[in-house]
Amino acid sequence: MAGIVVVFDFDKTIIDLDSDNWVVDELGATDLFNQLLPTMPWNSLMDRMMTELHAQGKTIDDIVEVLKRAPIHPDVVPAIRAAHALGCDLRIVSDANMFFIETILDHLGIRECFSEINTNPGYVDEEGRLRIFPIHDFQKSSHGCNLCPPNMCKGLVMERIQASLMSEGKKKKFIYLGDGSGDYCPSLKLGEGDFLMPRKNFPLWDLISQNPLVIKAEIHEWSDGEELARILLNLIKTISMAENAQLLSPQNMGVPVYEALPSPTPKPAMVAN
Repeated sequence: MAGIVVVFDFDKTIIDLDSDNWVVDELGATDLFNQLLPTMPWNSLMDRMMTELHAQGKTIDDIVEVLKRAPIHPDVVPAIRAAHALGCDLRIVSDANMFFIETILDHLGIRECFSEINTNPGYVDEEGRLRIFPIHDFQKSSHGCNLCPPNMCKGLVMERIQASLMSEGKKKKFIYLGDGSGDYCPSLKLGEGDFLMPRKNFPLWDLISQNPLVIKAEIHEWSDGEELARILLNLIKTISMAENAQLLSPQNMGVPVYEALPSPTPKPAMVAN
């Protein structure tokens, strides 16, 4: 429906693992990654790891082939296609990077389902090396949120999306799907009438469980791709039915209530024999 915006996290939500770890592990750089992890922010570390892999002779094609093998539950892609076909506005807000996300979405054939991808920039430089940069340059300034990593505040992204739609005069209901601690901040930006789908027993779900009353949205937890697909499509159906009922109400159709009510069926006249 045109009135529904579905916002997906990417890692461990659309795909079933962390794309950064997947590439590092599959290309044999796990030990170096773990060695460097305490010394720099995650986003900076991923850029460093791409430089190291390039120096070891790993190519962009090697990275692409690994990304194409990223595991995903078989019900997730059909659910995304169905939500898009129903007219929902699908977006991604992820702390992965554009190269990883677009490569996987293109491989799955669902890139065109998403109107917007908000993530860290990633591109191949003139030397054939993948470069990964922060969406927010924390070396120049802080985004000011102590809930989020320095390179990205998903809550700020959500506020921008909400403000943009509001400026266009569009009343939308949001469904947000995520799993990680970075998804907690945008969850706090959802309002009454919105829906939050946290992955059960993952960091976002744990944070919500500590104080569920701070979340204004209606919460629907999920555990795997089958539940994600079923719950998401049921929510879309429920919202759509409510929207249609509201559109067909006498008040919205400009019909006086007494005119909208069915006229009583006249009783047949009694005829004397």
